[in-house]
Amino acid sequence: MTRSLTVGALMSTDPIVVPADAPLTQAAELLERHHIHGLPVVDAFGGVVGVVSQTDMLRARTTDDLWSRWPGLKVRHLMSSPALTISADADVAEAANRMELERVHRLVVVGPDGRSPVGVLSTTDLVHGMLEEARA
Repeated sequence: MTRSLTVGALMSTDPIVVPADAPLTQAAELLERHHIHGLPVVDAFGGVVGVVSQTDMLRARTTDDLWSRWPGLKVRHLMSSPALTISADADVAEAANRMELERVHRLVVVGPDGRSPVGVLSTTDLVHGMLEEARA
């Protein structure tokens, strides 16, 4: 019997996170510095509460009211919430279906407590996995 590929096998580990109350500029700097497109957003206890992405920032730039308030905005003002999460032992096909259904580019992988981010599964990770499976 062949074993299904799991989210844990493909996810990026040690996710870079940003606090919900951080200035939006901090999130933008993290995205740029780490060459990533989205960040899990965490509360004061380290639990995931949302995701902030380049798309969210683009939306702020194209909305006059948000753009005029950019310097004072916090991550919580733009993040998508609640975060779409999945466990590391979930099947990759389940993750891909969920991403397609929800029209998102990433899922936050949470630990056994269901709140702490332990990784991120992106569409890039899925494409790499599909290539690995095709080569096998």
